[in-house]
Amino acid sequence: MSAQAFTRNYRDHSNDTGYQFEFFCDKCGNGFRSSFQASALGVGAKVGKALGSIFGGKLWNAGVAADHLKDGLRGSAWDTAFQTAIDEIKPKFHQCTRCGQWVCPDVCWNGPRQLCEACAPDLQEAAGAIQAEIAITQARTKAAEHDQTGGLDLAAPQAATPAAACPSCQARLEPTAKFCASCGHKLAGAAKGFCSQCGQAVAAGARFCAGCGAKQ
Repeated sequence: MSAQAFTRNYRDHSNDTGYQFEFFCDKCGNGFRSSFQASALGVGAKVGKALGSIFGGKLWNAGVAADHLKDGLRGSAWDTAFQTAIDEIKPKFHQCTRCGQWVCPDVCWNGPRQLCEACAPDLQEAAGAIQAEIAITQARTKAAEHDQTGGLDLAAPQAATPAAACPSCQARLEPTAKFCASCGHKLAGAAKGFCSQCGQAVAAGARFCAGCGAKQ
């Protein structure tokens, strides 16, 4: 048999009853699976073993012999099945004459240019991607033009302040919450709410937060 050439991206799904192969696009990885080709020797071996397990004796030996024969012919039988699979699946791909890749026609092939999209990108798709990239860059620029720190004083020492937690389930509590949103626990009536700066509970009548000193 002559040398076989198609694509390096394939997977062999053959088993002891037949042959089947899956070929993949070199660009996106999508693929097509060939039709299953039953192996007469493989099927004969299974039938022989199945009958032999029931009746015993010569039929079992016939199944074992068929296995050995199948192993002996595995090379040429596999080659023939592989070539059949290539003949079936090859027309479903296009080969780019610029880079040599085999690509799927629906996603990775630029029909008007007769090249793969890696070599000749679709202009409308590329334009859409470029517009999205520029929009993200412009959004970052706009965000950088505005103060996003909310009056944070970076000259003062900074330390993380623990958020107020539910005494029942330890879930985070929102400022001014009267009940825990996680477990429904009713919060202490002595607290009128929580400090808007650090989130610590503030006692009723308090004018300043006991945690950070912020005026209430």
